Amino acid sequence: MIGRILLIENAVSLMENAKLENMLNLALDATEREREKSLNLDVGYDREERTWELIVKYHGDLSPLTAEGIQVVELMNEYAILTVPESLIERLAGVVEIEYIEKPKRLFFSVNQGKAASCITGVQNARYDLFGDGILVAVLDSGVDYTHPDFRNEDGSSRILALWDQTVSGNPPKGYLIGTEYTKAQIDEALKEYDAGRGRMLVPSVDTSGHGTRVLGIAAGNGRASNGRYRGVASRSPILVVKLGVPRAESFPRTTELMQGLDYCLRKAMEFALPVAVNISFGNTYGAHNGTSLLETYISDMANIWKSVICIGTGNEGYAAGHTGGRMEEGRNIEIPLAVGEYEAALNVQIWKSYLDEADIMLTSPGGRRAGPIQSILGPQRFVMENTEILLYYGEPTPYSSSQEIYMEFLPKGDYIDSGIWTFTLIPGRIRDGEYHLWLPSSAAVNGATRFLYPTPVGTLTIPSTARKIIAVGAYNSRTLTYADFSGRGTDGGESLRKPDLVAPGVDIMTTVPGGGYGEATGTSFATPFVTGAAALLMEWGITDGNDPFLYGEKVKAYLQKGARALPAFSAIARKKAMRATARAKFKKPPRWRTV
Repeated sequence: MIGRILLIENAVSLMENAKLENMLNLALDATEREREKSLNLDVGYDREERTWELIVKYHGDLSPLTAEGIQVVELMNEYAILTVPESLIERLAGVVEIEYIEKPKRLFFSVNQGKAASCITGVQNARYDLFGDGILVAVLDSGVDYTHPDFRNEDGSSRILALWDQTVSGNPPKGYLIGTEYTKAQIDEALKEYDAGRGRMLVPSVDTSGHGTRVLGIAAGNGRASNGRYRGVASRSPILVVKLGVPRAESFPRTTELMQGLDYCLRKAMEFALPVAVNISFGNTYGAHNGTSLLETYISDMANIWKSVICIGTGNEGYAAGHTGGRMEEGRNIEIPLAVGEYEAALNVQIWKSYLDEADIMLTSPGGRRAGPIQSILGPQRFVMENTEILLYYGEPTPYSSSQEIYMEFLPKGDYIDSGIWTFTLIPGRIRDGEYHLWLPSSAAVNGATRFLYPTPVGTLTIPSTARKIIAVGAYNSRTLTYADFSGRGTDGGESLRKPDLVAPGVDIMTTVPGGGYGEATGTSFATPFVTGAAALLMEWGITDGNDPFLYGEKVKAYLQKGARALPAFSAIARKKAMRATARAKFKKPPRWRTV
């Protein structure tokens, strides 16, 4: 062994840490300097206050925690967001009512002609007259340009019933601790004063990136600024907007803010007594991608609340080379080369496998130095290779998943980690299942030269599109009728990974932009609102028009999938597979990718 491996002695036993997710255990073990350099370990930690923002699943009563100096935001279905002094986390894990604890993760936009291709115009005629009446469209995103004509009625008033800007401190909605909530009356007053320059003072919420404005225009814009030419799908739906994030140096929102935003949307929908179609176009790559994290299970639980449909984009990691995987066999080592580009300040790699499978790891640096075989010792380990420090954590299965995570954080001893080819060697022992996956951070968080040399496009769904009871939406090119190469793909490895559920147009989509005009956009972010809007139209037909009062949730997904057609390219592939399968006396498999 060339590399020097130092085992870290746990401050508490593994059993005492079992309620804490693997990354949180590693983050608590890391130094503040290591956290600061990491892409993931510092997320949720406030260095000035020395507190952690945490996601918990609980039962019973959490009110006694407030006496300990812990802030509690209770969400529906016994989930909560806590702000906890670091010194109290060990005690928190010992609270009987607390079942499991996760740290937040950063979320990234899924960024990189649609209505006719999706057959939307066919239901907006005199026979059906479906435009979203009586169905709330909620968008959790980067905010909205509320002054855009497409989000205003003929009389100039706003179609937005409420706007929660989590980045503007002052007056949060009841039950929450961040941001400011603006009512329709406040937005209407701002619109009256806007021309006089006072509108932004009354409602100072701004969509700086334009992403949310683009998404909402597709889902529910009424086309007023284009005389109807660029009208969105549910063009008469009332609107609810959540701008995700809090005022902080980092620019990306967290999963904790997404969970609160979804909780808010469902509570407001019940308050307004309106069915709701929710659009989410954020995601990240951290996790087992099997629907078992607290974020994923929470969203699936929320899909059973009220008359709702939740649509989530599958992300744009399809061609980013940030995933690889395969199947281990006893006696056969597997080498996995990873190219790390120059000037990479930090990097992490997740390896996920069945806990039943035994495998050691050897790591080779660009300079040829080796560490390992690194044995499967539960808990954290630390070693140094050339100018890079590596924190490694062999995790346990959780109460919600039998998968095992092996997490590796690459930190520079100076400014950057060593560039070049890093090679992971998996050394299988006893194998029961054999399936393994490796994921890099989102492509938005690393430079373009950092990638697996032999990537696999399957398994590139971003989380939380892997949640079970949502509609996961991929993108296709409506001009060429081909699946978009950037669009995230699932696998055949389990129910939650057999996604997307549907695909919709997501290439060069004309939509609203801040300032009152229009522009083109590409990405699964802009395919998802087509499905969100389509869900609103179905719910209008069923609930508003009285044809099916139970047309929401999984029923909407089933109806949309039933009416979908296969993409021609995938149909051709399916025919070839069927011919080969027939020759081998096997059953034909239906094509997986579908269009709305």
